This record gives sequence, C-alpha cells and structure tokens, in this order.
Amino acid sequence: MPIDTRTQTIERTHRPWGWYETVSEVPGNKIKRIAVLPGQQLSLQKHHQRAEHWVVVQGVAQVTLGETQFELATGGHCDIAVGQVHRLANTTTQPMEIIEVQFGTYLGEDDIVRLQDDYGRP
Repeated sequence: MPIDTRTQTIERTHRPWGWYETVSEVPGNKIKRIAVLPGQQLSLQKHHQRAEHWVVVQGVAQVTLGETQFELATGGHCDIAVGQVHRLANTTTQPMEIIEVQFGTYLGEDDIVRLQDDYGRP
C-alpha cells in the first residue's frame, strides 16, 4: 500500500486560556491537542454527551475531577466520564499541552456546560 504524502492543514483555535487544534474527527470520536498557557485554566465544566480521556504530553497539568484535584506530569492520563465536573489548569510557569480524546454520539463545542469561568463566558 502506498504511503499518503498529502499534507493536512490543522487550524488552531485560540481561547483566552491558550489554544486547541482538532487533529482528527470521525463519527464517535474526536482528538484534540490542547495547550494551556502558564497561570491559566479552562472553565469548570461538564458535558452531557461525551466522555474524555486526557494525556499530558508536555509540562504539568492541574486536573479537577469532581471534588478531587491532582497533578499529572508528562505521560500521566485520566478519564472524564459523561456528566463529570472537570477542569484543566496550568499552575506552573512552563508550557503545558495535553491530547484529549473525546468519545460520544455528539462532539460539538456547544456541549460545554460552564459552571465557573475566569473569562466571563456563559
């Protein structure tokens, strides 16, 4: 089988906390690369229609899952169940990136229920 040598352009979406890129999306799952700037965090949130799996690929992530907070260093990973309250933060002065794998029948960005947000988003 020949190797596919076409290049793919990946669009980077900027947010107040950093950025993300959708690396792959097929029915049932989506893979994102997410960078959180030093001292920033995503909203405290949950999703009604998807579960997520996070793998830290650079730096140290501060993770909130429900009432529990813990750090994950490079290579560390965790699962977020459908409906579970969660947050991703970078409390260090160094870059931090994760790979997020989403699983579900609907993976749209409007399936984010923000419970607390540093940037005033609904």
